[in-house]
Amino acid sequence: MGLKAAPEDQALLLELQEFDTRLQQLAHRARTLPEHAAVAALGGEIETVRRTLAEQTGSWEDARTELGRVESDVAVVEARIARDRDRLQGSSSVKDVAALEQELAALARRQDELEEIELVVMERVEEQETALAATREELAALEARSAETVAARDTALAALEQDRIHIAANRATVAGKVPADLLALYEKQRERYGVGASHLRAGVSSASGVALNATDLNAVRAAAPDDVILCPDSSAILVRTAESGL
Repeated sequence: MGLKAAPEDQALLLELQEFDTRLQQLAHRARTLPEHAAVAALGGEIETVRRTLAEQTGSWEDARTELGRVESDVAVVEARIARDRDRLQGSSSVKDVAALEQELAALARRQDELEEIELVVMERVEEQETALAATREELAALEARSAETVAARDTALAALEQDRIHIAANRATVAGKVPADLLALYEKQRERYGVGASHLRAGVSSASGVALNATDLNAVRAAAPDDVILCPDSSAILVRTAESGL
């Protein structure tokens, strides 16, 4: 014997299905919020800029290390020049004076070379510092945009969650009025086919959007008002009302 349920109890399934459809729509909206894609895109940009920043920082540190070496070499040469000048002032040996003057000339040339290298490296350090500052500024701007987008996404999700809670509460109220065996069949069909109840309106099943053929329509007409019947196309519970055109 097939399941029986009062027509008014079967009509409750249409309310239940409406709530479930709205809950599905809310879930879809929550999954497909444009902010999700925006957050992901900004995250990719941030990672790219962070890699650039890391590379630039490495190059800047290398340049700073090189500058330190050159500055150390310059300091050594300057110290040797100062030492040789002191020795030159205190020497009375012609041979020693000649040797010291020769060494001082070589040291002066070396000092000029090192100072030229120092200037080049200093310029490179300054250029890299400028690039680093620009990249840090770009990263800060992206992170700020990302934070704003995340906040907007969370606000939108919170609003959708409030709607979901409200609809779920109304659904629970309606579900509590549906006989247990009818509700169980509804849930089973909804889980299996995606739709639990279909409104037969003017001979058309709302779940499938298809008009019942003559044979199926005659079978529906022949069924008792409290018979629970399934839509031949969608397998949802076919709910008959005054609009069914029977």
